[in-house]
Amino acid sequence: MQLNITFRHLDSSDSLKQYAQEKVGRIHKYIGDTGEAHIVLSLERHLHHADITLRSGQFFLRGSDKSPDMYASIDVAVDKIERQFKRYKEKLKHHHGRDRVHHGEGALKNLKVRYDVLDVPEPEKVASEESPHSRVVRTNEFLVKPMNLDEAVMQMDLMNNDFFVFTNADSHEMNVLYRRKDGHFGLIEASASHSS
Repeated sequence: MQLNITFRHLDSSDSLKQYAQEKVGRIHKYIGDTGEAHIVLSLERHLHHADITLRSGQFFLRGSDKSPDMYASIDVAVDKIERQFKRYKEKLKHHHGRDRVHHGEGALKNLKVRYDVLDVPEPEKVASEESPHSRVVRTNEFLVKPMNLDEAVMQMDLMNNDFFVFTNADSHEMNVLYRRKDGHFGLIEASASHSS
């Protein structure tokens, strides 16, 4: 399994690297040699953040935690991924390595989506012009993978996200799946308008 570790606002430490490698190595038995793992260890406001993303076939699993102790944060993040993997074990095995081919899908497989997490100032601050502009806190990019709605729900759950952008394998259109406040899911289907 390919493993990358990034340190942010934190000095690189061999003992932390080794600990993270050993913990993520526990998951190796589930995803095998074809998997990839990216671990981001950071220090923000006196809290140690561990954000771990694993790739298994076409699916990504994500676990993250923050606590006063980096080792504890790594433990909890890995535990979250293990629980997700066990929950979807059969479905992940069934889909592992499966590729769909459809005309025009080659372009869709290479379609990247970028989203920014913004820090938007409070209305009072905008009025007083202390901090009138939004600023980007974090940027993420990901490939839009063709999948059906059940797979998209599973992927969103595996990533612990509240939304997920995907190409619907049935309609070949871009869709956005999101978790509603009532716990149900919503689906936004974008379709190209055709003029006749």
